[in-house]
Amino acid sequence: MTTTSVETQNGKTTDSGVTTLPVYPFTAIVGQAELKLALLLCVIDPTIGGVMVMGHRGTAKSTAVRALAALLPPQRAVAGCPYGCDPAAPSSICPHCAAPDQDAAKNGQEKRRASAKRPPSVLRPVPVVDLPLGATEDRVVGALDIERALVEGVQTFAPGLLARANRGFLYIDEVNLLEDHLVDLLLDVAQSGVNVVEREGISVRHPARFVLVGSGNPEEGDLRPQLLDRFGLHARITTIDDVAERVEIVKRRRAFDADPVAFAQQWEREQQRLQRRIRMAQKRLPSVELTDEALYAAARLCVALNIDGHRGELTLARAAVALAAFEGRESAQPSDIARVATLSLRHRLRKDPLETSGDDARIERAVAETIGAAARA
Repeated sequence: MTTTSVETQNGKTTDSGVTTLPVYPFTAIVGQAELKLALLLCVIDPTIGGVMVMGHRGTAKSTAVRALAALLPPQRAVAGCPYGCDPAAPSSICPHCAAPDQDAAKNGQEKRRASAKRPPSVLRPVPVVDLPLGATEDRVVGALDIERALVEGVQTFAPGLLARANRGFLYIDEVNLLEDHLVDLLLDVAQSGVNVVEREGISVRHPARFVLVGSGNPEEGDLRPQLLDRFGLHARITTIDDVAERVEIVKRRRAFDADPVAFAQQWEREQQRLQRRIRMAQKRLPSVELTDEALYAAARLCVALNIDGHRGELTLARAAVALAAFEGRESAQPSDIARVATLSLRHRLRKDPLETSGDDARIERAVAETIGAAARA
């Protein structure tokens, strides 16, 4: 196997001779347990469907996303592949890694099995792609490479932001201000893992599996309920009121700004411990059993809260299994459903003008009446 070294470690000099500065350590973030849990669950099981984070400005939303990506171990990618395919299992729909001729396309899998060699690869950090509010649809999904079309007279596809985000994170700040058709498109691709582009004589399908994270300030408006419902989890972040925690936030941030490398080294042991837990959870996930009791608990909870459709049960089930995997257990129980209920359902509730209690209180009450009652029976 041929490999090429690239910068992989924050705050260290890599084989390429480039020294990188660390990002703020994920384990050093004070508070915001709900946001951190939601991100971890979606990393363990990306099929949960991403995270919508609503909260005040300056509450570590973007810091947490970038910190988690930096925490994950570097990944190998096929050298030269604009979609960053895994060299151990290149995507069958990747335009770069697929066989260039019809015979090879037909026999590609057999040839790959017969040969022990893997394509040349590079080691790269997990990608975190920011999607700016002003991005056009062509910039997001990809379009015709105008320069090559004019210079060489050939129609070539120029990959967009979705290609860069494959096997990583796609982060949208102020997602509630993004055009609805773009949000709808992003959610479709995030759920299917495939981006399909049909335009200007070009027909392209390429892998686009990423953890979609959107953040916004509720004071600037909400997403339409139909779009909000399609995010897997919804974390609601508020400014921390505890004086001691606020002081600790300032102390840690000042220490990081003064010497990022030394600060990162102080948290390296905690980072490595969490990194191992994530790896073990990802390996354990396929073997974790979703018990019938947990599944019935999820269904009863969604019925009690009048949740439309069945995304609620699916998200509850996936999040509960990911939580069990993260905590090293072999099965997901009703108690796991209860713990992820607020994250999974608060954005799926129908708005009731006669309801005096908040969304979280409604869910907690329903959990106590359904799952709590079942546990006592």
